[in-house]
Amino acid sequence: MQAEEIKNIIEAGLPGCQAYVLGEDGVHFEAAVVSDSFLGKSKIAQHKLVFATLGNRMQQGVIHALSLKTYTQQQWSEK
Repeated sequence: MQAEEIKNIIEAGLPGCQAYVLGEDGVHFEAAVVSDSFLGKSKIAQHKLVFATLGNRMQQGVIHALSLKTYTQQQWSEK
């Protein structure tokens, strides 16, 4: 799987979000996801929203590891 594919999956699953995904070996990835759907949610709840977009790809080993950072639009613009 390519980083661009993961980006597209996340963005399709969380309408209005922006996903930035890096990964060169096809199984280990890093992602930053920006969405106002994270407002008022704990980091765990935010991560669950993102992982839900990936379906069973993590369990199947298609994606072995995903290091994830989540931000609201305001947090991202302040970063």
